Amino acid sequence: QLQPVESGGGLVQIGGSLRLPCAADFNLDLYTIAWFRQAPGKEREGVACTSSTDEDTDYADSVKGRFTISRDSAKNTVYLQMHSLKPGDTTIYYCAAAPLTTCGLEYVGVREYNYWGQGTQVTVSS
Repeated sequence: QLQPVESGGGLVQIGGSLRLPCAADFNLDLYTIAWFRQAPGKEREGVACTSSTDEDTDYADSVKGRFTISRDSAKNTVYLQMHSLKPGDTTIYYCAAAPLTTCGLEYVGVREYNYWGQGTQVTVSS
């Protein structure tokens, strides 16, 4: 079973920054990669995605201008850079891979992603 591995989560103050790496032992460049998050009692929410062609990216409205998704092919890693963190960003973040060439959070949903990491906890506090 192919499984990406997230890291980089932790405790950060309001307004702070974190960078979440998503690495794998399979070639992430062949997959559309997305970051999702899921708060207790809520549905899993797409946060950001980048297509396998690296031509398309998409962000949830709640994170636009604050979060950036990027690839480092040499390291086979996809990053989620998060700035200006808010308490509402507190939750578990998951990296997922889909065998697609495009991405779009509104039309490529959770079910399209075949491979999921275990998640990393992000906590934003005052």
